[in-house]
Amino acid sequence: MPEAELQARSLPTGSVKERSAAWAERVEAASNTKPLSELYRGDHWTQSRRLTAAAEKVGFEAELWVASAGLGLRSVSAAAPAYAATFSTRHADSVTTSTADNAQWWGHLQEGTGRKTLEELGRRGPVLMVLSEVYANAMKAEIHALASVGGEVLLVGGVEEIPGIQRVASNAGLRRTLGGTLTSLNVRMAASWLGHCEDGRLTSTATSDSWQQWASGVAEPERYNRKPMSDEDVMAFIKREKASHPGISRSRLLRVLRDGNQACEQSRFANLYVRAMGKR
Repeated sequence: MPEAELQARSLPTGSVKERSAAWAERVEAASNTKPLSELYRGDHWTQSRRLTAAAEKVGFEAELWVASAGLGLRSVSAAAPAYAATFSTRHADSVTTSTADNAQWWGHLQEGTGRKTLEELGRRGPVLMVLSEVYANAMKAEIHALASVGGEVLLVGGVEEIPGIQRVASNAGLRRTLGGTLTSLNVRMAASWLGHCEDGRLTSTATSDSWQQWASGVAEPERYNRKPMSDEDVMAFIKREKASHPGISRSRLLRVLRDGNQACEQSRFANLYVRAMGKR
């Protein structure tokens, strides 16, 4: 659990610039740090770490970088303290409350001394980005700057088509074949794409055609056969997960429950959440 001052919810009110500056000071002042490769947990991160090996297997010299709402763009070898900060809205540790403010926050973080940008990475070689819609929106200006470099760039996920960048939109129909949760689907898709880079190119026509042919052959519509839960079981789940992850939002809790093949209608879950948390 991060210290209270390294949870975004503890930031004072103020402009995005003021809040991001206060946050940066807290992160820089923290003494208990560790490499990012040891800091993160969960299926998404486990799969992300495997991307490096997948890239090297097909001949790329790979480096793994993290796009973080708390740190900006950092190499996994960089050190940082445990923290809680996200661009996801309606979360206790959301850094802002809107897409536009998220973009401002990212810009302020990236203004820090010595920070690498996507554009700089693009000048060094091919870039493979795996981003959710929320993070792609926050990083939009930097992604467009990367597109102007003219190198090989692949975006898995994201939110829109950008000239100069090849995009593979998230496809839930691949989850049955690739396995894992929805939160790690984009990373698994990226690893699968790398397996089709037989010509040493990230975005060649041959690679794209090979992957698209594979994906169209295995994609299946999501079929849900979730098990119903009693009110007591749902509330027990909520209390257990909130105890383990205090900052988790109600909407995220429902996604976790459904990813576990359990069923609960949204409005019912909202009412049970209120009861479980003792709110009126």
